[in-house]
Amino acid sequence: MESSLELTTSLTGTYPPLRTRIFKIIVIGDSGVGKTCLTYRFCAGKFPDKTEATIGVDFREKVIEIDGEKIKVQLWDTAGQERFRKSMVQHYYRNVHAVVFVYDVTNATSFRSLPAWIEECRQHSLGQEVPRILVGNKCDLRHGLQVGTEVAQKFADSHSMPLFETSAKNPDDNDHVEAIFMTVAHKLKSQKPLMLSQVPGDGGVLPLRKSEDEDEKSWSCGC
Repeated sequence: MESSLELTTSLTGTYPPLRTRIFKIIVIGDSGVGKTCLTYRFCAGKFPDKTEATIGVDFREKVIEIDGEKIKVQLWDTAGQERFRKSMVQHYYRNVHAVVFVYDVTNATSFRSLPAWIEECRQHSLGQEVPRILVGNKCDLRHGLQVGTEVAQKFADSHSMPLFETSAKNPDDNDHVEAIFMTVAHKLKSQKPLMLSQVPGDGGVLPLRKSEDEDEKSWSCGC
């Protein structure tokens, strides 16, 4: 994976000690499982006022702190419907650091689709060496449960993924949703970032290489 750097220089020409590492996380699953709501809950701390099917790619980012280090996570949520995805698949899977697979606990079909999503990742060189987690969403709708925890856990174990069950809609699960993405961030902390950017402060910016992700961001951002 190619990386790029944005290093900040002061008037003396020295580099400051603080830089923010940036990681790209893609969120994958069938249409309607709540991918956009999960990323919105994590980044905004609330459930979106309006929810519509994603057409194209939804992009959000958030700066978090782990062990005193600031890390920026970029969350890419693609349309789950095939007719909206064909033109953007190559961009979506480029420079990925981690994958979040999402299914709807009240929709068994979305769970049965997971092997196909995993295979699509494999076809784009995202194997088990890339950190992955499995999320069962819409746990607030327990009356319509179609995918039990035991079945989901067995599937997650067979693919070496941790399992989380949550509800993006339930405000009581806000901390749980945050824990999901923080788990991914902890896994990424030891990895090479996509790029380094300056922490806000004084000094000029010296770009050493333009990141491919900058092109992707301007092309795909739908928020």
